[in-house]
Amino acid sequence: MKYYLIAGERSGDLHASNLMKALIKKDSNAEFRYFGGEQMQAVGGELVVHYRELAFMGFWEVLTNLGTISKFLKQCKKDIDSFQPDAIILVDYAGFNLKIAKYAKSDGYKVFYYISPKVWAWNQKRALKIIDRIDHMFSILPFEVDFYKKFGWEDVTYVGNPVVEAVKQHIVDDSFISKNNIDKDSKLIAVLPGSRMQEVKKILPVVTEVIKQHPEYQFGIAAVKNLPESVYTDVASLGNTTLIIEDTYNLLARADAAIVTSGTATLETALWDVPQVVVYKSSWLSYRIAKMLVKVKWISLVNLIAEDGVVKELIQDNCNETNISEELKKIVSKGIDYGKMQSVLGDKEASKLAVNNVLKLLLEK
Repeated sequence: MKYYLIAGERSGDLHASNLMKALIKKDSNAEFRYFGGEQMQAVGGELVVHYRELAFMGFWEVLTNLGTISKFLKQCKKDIDSFQPDAIILVDYAGFNLKIAKYAKSDGYKVFYYISPKVWAWNQKRALKIIDRIDHMFSILPFEVDFYKKFGWEDVTYVGNPVVEAVKQHIVDDSFISKNNIDKDSKLIAVLPGSRMQEVKKILPVVTEVIKQHPEYQFGIAAVKNLPESVYTDVASLGNTTLIIEDTYNLLARADAAIVTSGTATLETALWDVPQVVVYKSSWLSYRIAKMLVKVKWISLVNLIAEDGVVKELIQDNCNETNISEELKKIVSKGIDYGKMQSVLGDKEASKLAVNNVLKLLLEK
């Protein structure tokens, strides 16, 4: 069968690639076209647009790039009609994917959502759009099933979280410390600044000041290839800092603590049992808009899943070198207990369960 997938960011690329691998195991004739990234490309099929072209973060940033987004929407619709897929699988990335879902559903395509948009966080009535435009939702957060039930929608299946799967599958590189010339006698602090230019440029200057205050620690900066290396120049020039390019899991496997930009990385860090402080900064306008709209108590997935303040969240003005430094010292010495979060999350094989359900629903059509 033919599958069209759309992932608009780095984590979506990872999870969509694992979904594609699981599909191939069940459907040896699977054909793929997609908006995504390198990890999906490594599986096979045809990359139409790389997610770096779509990675706009924040209300203001999206608003100022509406023309670009509109161009890619038109391209995507045209490409879908040319490919004529048996199934369209959308991966998070709500603003773009819900528009594609509306178009695809009206044209009679089978539309599935893997990784729900965070409609429970703000403007919850967007759930009604999802219900109207999607054949089935495969949720990766346990509380989402009950959320959608409030709107009378039963076509939601919790399949487990793909990050659990990804962490379990990773084979730790025993040579990581020596290969990166990291001082094994110092505490190693992982810095996960994000994968989008806007968030990295906001966080790294603050983290750079934190690093200067702690010559007793070694810092590993998780860098990504989709951003120019020049973005990391200032922080990488510090003597107790090592740039770790595309090797985040090996960094986390060895880290004593971490400074993590809010997002999927907070969950990854928790699953490696690394104590963390969560940080977040955006443009002033985007933050003010979010402050008015967001209805959840926490921003990190760790706290949302546990329904408790497991990790410290330092947001906007509170995200400064003094606060980060103080919290870092606490977690290095005391650690963090992620037991409750890990128990709620469970250990299901998300990709396998999602694929089994997709194929079952396609055969029923």
